[in-house]
Amino acid sequence: MRKIVLASTSPYRQQLLRQLRLPFITAAPSFVEDIDSNVAPALLVRHLALGKAQSLVESYPDALIIGSDQLFVDQRRRPVGKAGNLPAAFQQLKQMVGRTHCFYTGLALLDSRSGTVQTDYATYSVSFRKLSDDQIYNYLQREKPFDCAGSFKIEGLGIALMEKMEGEDYNALIGLPLIKLVSMLEIAGANVLGN
Repeated sequence: MRKIVLASTSPYRQQLLRQLRLPFITAAPSFVEDIDSNVAPALLVRHLALGKAQSLVESYPDALIIGSDQLFVDQRRRPVGKAGNLPAAFQQLKQMVGRTHCFYTGLALLDSRSGTVQTDYATYSVSFRKLSDDQIYNYLQREKPFDCAGSFKIEGLGIALMEKMEGEDYNALIGLPLIKLVSMLEIAGANVLGN
């Protein structure tokens, strides 16, 4: 089995990749993310995911390197970042409630031995319930999701904020589209379920 490298230190992505029960290591990508709001989200996340994977080629010359990047955009297709603190998170959520927003998650699989590259992306939309200021504040106090784009963690209490969620792969919402990754790994010769 080829060495598999996840170009991420995200505990969420690591947890998702563990579901495939393949041995892998993680490495921090040395890639500077440049978010250009003039570039279509689908193109941007594919570019960022590939940049992360490519940044590890010299360190891992004979590996399958997985890069992933995510962009959360509001109903006007503007990027929504990480709030960083309670007041900013409150304002962020207050503007999002009662509306539908979308996650774009880019995926790249780079075979550093052959130079073969596969890229793709998945989308997942989330529709927020109408919430009172007290409900928003209580959620933020309990979950403290200040390091998450959009100021919520769907894998936690954030599910209580939602009215509806739609997409092709729930895992893309958390940060790593596993359905697409399984297909990419098989094309690269790493069959998740064996032969």
